[in-house]
Amino acid sequence: MRWIFLDDPGAGGLTAVHSYFDRSPYVEQDERGVASYVEQHRTLGDRIRELVDAGFRLVDLVEPEWPAGHRETWGQWSPLRGRLFPGTAIFVTEKPADT
Repeated sequence: MRWIFLDDPGAGGLTAVHSYFDRSPYVEQDERGVASYVEQHRTLGDRIRELVDAGFRLVDLVEPEWPAGHRETWGQWSPLRGRLFPGTAIFVTEKPADT
């Protein structure tokens, strides 16, 4: 979900500016125009389908809450943003022996 917001840990980063369904890659290029950093957004549904298609069984989806008392900002994540929505999704899976 964080892809819909700007990389701003302050109040300006709490306004949705992109579609959650836009799967266009985020690409940074070096001085020669060569991709030096790429991020690929997928929806939660996309990720679950990828896991299931690979033969995994989803056991749990953990979205950690911002730790109480944690006041540091890391990249776009801050206490302001972190208390409103998760920045991490942990897909707990298992792969049956017969796949």
